[in-house]
Formats: sequence, structure tokens, C-alpha cells
Amino acid sequence: MAEIAGDETPPLPSSSGAEESSLLSSPPSPTATSGDKPPPRTRKPGTKRLVLTASVLVSFLVGLPLLLKSTEIHRSPLPSDAIADLSRRLQSHPPSFPCGLHAVFLRSGPGSPVASLADQLERAISTQHHLLPASSTAGSISVSVTVQSDGGCTSSTASASPWRCGSVTAADSVRGDEVFDELLHSALGGGDGDGMKVYTVVIAEDDDGKGTRVVIGKHRHAWVVGKVDEAEALSLIRKVFIKYFMNGGIEEGETGIGKGEFMPVGSDGNVVLSFSLLNADPNDWVYDWEFKNIGERILTPVVEALRPVADINIESQVLYHTPKSSYSYSDDKLGGNVLSMGDIPFFVNSNEWHLDTSISATGRSKVLQFVVYIPSARECPLYLQLPDGELSKTNAFISPMWGGVVIWNPPGCSLGSKKAHGTRRQMSSQELMETLEIFIGQLRQLFGLKPNYHAHGMDVATKFLVSEKGFAQWELDLLYRHHACSNLLSCVATLESLSSLGPIAPKNDCYG
Repeated sequence: MAEIAGDETPPLPSSSGAEESSLLSSPPSPTATSGDKPPPRTRKPGTKRLVLTASVLVSFLVGLPLLLKSTEIHRSPLPSDAIADLSRRLQSHPPSFPCGLHAVFLRSGPGSPVASLADQLERAISTQHHLLPASSTAGSISVSVTVQSDGGCTSSTASASPWRCGSVTAADSVRGDEVFDELLHSALGGGDGDGMKVYTVVIAEDDDGKGTRVVIGKHRHAWVVGKVDEAEALSLIRKVFIKYFMNGGIEEGETGIGKGEFMPVGSDGNVVLSFSLLNADPNDWVYDWEFKNIGERILTPVVEALRPVADINIESQVLYHTPKSSYSYSDDKLGGNVLSMGDIPFFVNSNEWHLDTSISATGRSKVLQFVVYIPSARECPLYLQLPDGELSKTNAFISPMWGGVVIWNPPGCSLGSKKAHGTRRQMSSQELMETLEIFIGQLRQLFGLKPNYHAHGMDVATKFLVSEKGFAQWELDLLYRHHACSNLLSCVATLESLSSLGPIAPKNDCYG
């Protein structure tokens, strides 16, 4: 190995090597990276960019008031004076609807009736309008009279008569009430005149040997059969028209339509009829029903008849293990267990009866519950005892604005009945139809009508024809008028509340 002397220095690199090193360490020129980074701007922005920026700013300033206007809360001033005047007018003069009364006298004597007789009878009937009850929704009453005999017809001059002369005679009354009812409906053409409901009372002067009797039809008419003088005929016309056609047979002091009762209709106009079959103890016996086939077929005409009042939906279910929450006691004289009227408020067991399962009822719809309760073997038969000590004929009761309950004792049920150990049975078609008839009567009561009528104060035998719809046409008219009046009064009450809150309602400074 060669040694380096201490006084010797290493040789310097050559000039070519120095130049090569300087080339490697020198920074790259700007032109070398021009493809990776744009060169900086060397002059100010032009007028094009300034105009674009200014136009955006001006557009925002112009559109800002429109934006604020579209998002503000508009509060229109309420006509408080007009609302107060309307409320006072409705309190002093309740809402009413015009209607017509048409009296028809069918006489069997020969010759033509005297032309002035119809006008005289019309004036006599018109003087009885002041006897209308205060709760009646009838307004102005238009009276017309037609007198028919074998020689022809004559009508009063006050209004045009819808009667088809000669289409019905007094002798037709012996053909049966159902037939005569349809004959009158055809002769009267539906009972509408000039946009108002026209109610007809026919006096059929025919002595059939059965005495004087009154029949209230399924449509907008009634008839009196028998020999009656003019004064008695006018009295019967007044009673039928005022007591039934205008007041629904509700006596003074009774609760019902127009007597402070509210209709069970939801605020959205919907009603759900929920039918439930409750087996108190399925260990004793289990009952089912053919509600889908039989129940809905019977209730469909009722739903269609009430459609102008409410949109009604129907549902059904069968529940098990549903004991009642009230107590009953055994009565050997009656041969069963007795439930007194004082225990009815505690009968419905809300903890065990899961009835509110409807998915078709919205939050504002009204649900009416109709329950068939089948007692267990140890409490069967179960009877409902009225306050006078008598047993209820229907063995059922209603709860206003809630629904109704029917206590159904199975066939062969008696004190000491043996358990059937969960045997599945089914209600017969006849038993189901009888139960549904009771439910229809309860539905009538819930809407303010009577389940059935009694001819109190009529002085003669009175018969009421039952409609397959559950409601006669004149009863539906009562419901329509009462429902319209209730909605109008409720609307005025709401307007009064808004009017009283209007001056003190807070106003948002941002939205006006």
C-alpha cells in the first residue's frame, strides 16, 4: 500500500469535473417546469369579470325581497264584527230548512170535489204552524191540499201538487200496508218539490171495519184509514207531521235528536263500526260467526243510507279470554245470573277487551264498538235486569258515543251448565241476524232516534213500517237536517274562538 506524505496535498479535481458538478447542483430553470404549473398573472382582471360579479350581486339583491315575501306568514284580518253578528243571529234564530206539507183527501163519493174546498183545508192546516216544537229544524212550511173523488181532483192554488190524480184510490188501502206504501211513493214521485222535502199525509176515507188507524210509511208519507170528520182529520195530520216527520217522535223531556245529543261522527266525517264477538272463557266453549257473509250483507243498506251523514266502514273480529269486570248474582226465580243496571258502567273490561284494533280508523275518525258477549259456563245464562225489576227483552244496552253490548246466552245454557272443554261452535244465521237487528236499533239510538216507536198521544192505532235500510226516509231527513245544523253551529263556535284570539296572537317580526 502506498503511503501519503504528510506534507503532500491531494490533487484538485479537474475543471471538467467541476463543471459537471455545477450542472447537477444548479436549480431548474422556470422554463423547465412550465408544463406542470401555470405562470402567475401579470395584469389586473378585466371588465368582463367585474360585470359578471356585479350582475350576480344585483340579482341577489333584487330577489331577496321576493324570497322574504314568499316565506312570510300571512295573517288575514278576521271579520270579527261579521262573526259576532252571525253568532247572535243563529242564537236568536236557529238554522232551519224549508219543507212542504201535502195533505191528500181520498174520497169515494161520486161527483167532482168543490174547487174551494182544497183552499179552505189549506188555510185550516196553515194555522197550526205555530205548534212546531222549538227544537225543530223546520223553517218555512209550504202547505198544499189535494182532494180526490171518483169525479176527479182539485188542488189548492198555493203551490203545484205532485199528486198524480187517479193513480191511487181509497180502496187500495185494503191491499196491504206494504203495497199501499209503494203505491203512494209512485204517485207522489219521490217527495221532492222545488228543492225542498215534501211530506204527505193521505186521508183514505174507507170503512174497512177495522176502525181508524194511522200508518207511518218508509218514505215521506203517512196515511189515515177510516171514517173521520174534517176536524179529526186535521188533528191527525198535524200530529203526524209535527210529532214524527219534524220531531222524530221525541217527547218533551226525552233525550234524542235535537235534544242536546251529538252525532257520533268523527271530525273528518268518517265512522268505523267495529263488531266483536267475545268469548269470556274459551275453556268452556268457543263460538265463531259468519260475519263476512251475513253481517256485511245486512249492514250494507244501512251504510248506504247513512252515507250523506258519514262515510262508514265495517270491520269484525273474534276475541278470547274476555271476562267482564262487573259482578252478577244468581237468582233462582229467574233461573240464571242477573246483572243490574247499576253494574253496567263497570261491565266493559278495558284491560282484557282489546277492541281498538282498527287500522282503517284515522286519528280523527269515530269508532263505534258493537260487542256480542258470550258468558262463561259458571255465569250462564246472564240476564240484564231493568230498574223496574223486569228483564230486558233484548238483553242489551248502549253506551252513548261508545257503542252497544249484547249479552248472548248460547243455546242450552242454564244454571250449572257443564263445560264443553273448548268445543268450537258457530252462531247460526238466524241468531246472527237477530243480533244484528238489535245492533241496528242501538245504532239508531246512538244517532238520536228511537229504536222503535210507541203511538203515545195519537188517540188511534198507529203502525210504523220498518225499512230494510234500518232508517225510514223521513228519519234520514231528520238526521241530515240535524247534522247540517250541528256542523254550522260548530263552525260558528270555532270562528268565535279564532276571533277572540286574533287580537292577542303573537306576530313574528321576521315574517310579518
